[in-house]
Formats: sequence, structure tokens, C-alpha cells
Amino acid sequence: MREKGLATAAKKAGRIASEGIVKAYIDGNVGVLVEVNSETDFVAKNDEFQEFVTDIAKTVVKENPADVEALKEMKCGVTTIGEMLTAKIAKIGENMNIRRFARIETTGAVVEYIHAAGKIGVLVEAEAENNDAVKECLRNVAMQVAALNPKYLSSDDIPQDYKDHEKEILIAQLKNDPKNASKPDNIIEKMITGRLAKEFKEVCLLEQEYVKAENKENVAKYVASVGDIKIKQFVRFETGEGLEKKEENFADEVASMIK
Repeated sequence: MREKGLATAAKKAGRIASEGIVKAYIDGNVGVLVEVNSETDFVAKNDEFQEFVTDIAKTVVKENPADVEALKEMKCGVTTIGEMLTAKIAKIGENMNIRRFARIETTGAVVEYIHAAGKIGVLVEAEAENNDAVKECLRNVAMQVAALNPKYLSSDDIPQDYKDHEKEILIAQLKNDPKNASKPDNIIEKMITGRLAKEFKEVCLLEQEYVKAENKENVAKYVASVGDIKIKQFVRFETGEGLEKKEENFADEVASMIK
């Protein structure tokens, strides 16, 4: 039976698995986010598949594996995660893949947010007292992350090579625009600085305009208004992002939901 399962899994290994789900699991001061892919959305909604993903998340919490390959060697009950994966592929008849996971262990608070039955998943960690008010605040921040997909926590975290690259693009755009032909270099430089500041504001979580704000405050000001809370990090997974699949804009859906 085991050899048959391995043979079935091997036959399906080359098939694209870009559907699936992102699942979160919180146990005390540990939060986990896991993405497991399947070939179809139909299988992703299957109860057995979802229970398997939950088992994976619980194993990540308990065992703290270094990577996916190490995770597959971890025991879950009487078998390993890797053996369970092979058995599920053989039984369900689709290729499946444990793509990635994130694990946050904190002395503060960590919360999760899952959108659209696992299409997008977010973890947010903060240095703060782990109470209901803090959790509500962090869940609002997690919804912001799901909706607007920031790349960095703050502008201090933006790598210099990213800044340089974006500046080069803006320089080329401005200098190729005939309307700017007569403008001196110092004016062009000010235009570049202004546009970069606007762009960086859009990709940095704490500097983004908080989507629920009535007075256009940014996320940092919203968090400070709740209490002594310092956002330390966030993780965002979107099912199948970067894989070959039909593109769907789930971020717009979340944004419309939380406004």
C-alpha cells in the first residue's frame, strides 16, 4: 500500500498545484501560518484536506521545524507529515504541496486573520500586553495587511537597493517627459523625493493610511491611540501567489469589506 501511494504521488508530482488554502493556528504565545496547495479549489474545500492542513499547523507550533523538508520528517500521530502528504495525494487523486509556513513565538501578542476561507492569511506580532483590546487592534492591523499588502513594516526597513532602483525608474520617467525638459535638476530632484515618499508610504504598513480611519490617520497613529503597542512584524500569505494560476485580486475584495 505504501509503495502504491509513493508511485501515485510520483506520477502527480509534475502537475501544477496552485490552489489550496492558507491556515492559521494560535496556541498561547505561538502563532503559525501555513500554505498547502492542491490542484483545484474543490479539493481545498474538502474537510479531510483542511484537517490535514490543521494537523500541519499544529505540528509546526509544537516541533518548530527549520523548513518544509524538516517539517515532512516530523511525526504527527503514528506517521510523519511527509507520509501523510503522500497518502492524501494517493487517496484524493490530486497533486498537493506543502509550500511554506511561518512561525512566530512572542513574549507579547500575536493574532491571525484569515480571509475568504483561506485565500489570504496574516499574522501580526506586537510588543504589548496580551489582552482583548490589543488583540482587537492587531486584528484590525492584520485586516489592513490583507487588504493593502504592504511590503515593509516602516520606511526604515526598506533596503537601499530597492530605494535606488525605484529612484532610477522615476528619474527615467521624469526626464523622458517633454514637460520636464526645461526644469532644472534641483526641481527634478525635489519631484523625485516627493514621489518616492508617496510610494514608500504606500508600501510601509505603519505609514499607510488606516483603512478604517475617519480622519486619514496612519496605522502607527491608530495603534498608538489604542495603547502601549509596538508592532514588531507581520506575515502575509496569499494562496498560490507567484505560481502559475488564474489571477484574482483578493486584496480589493478585503479592502471593500473593511471600509
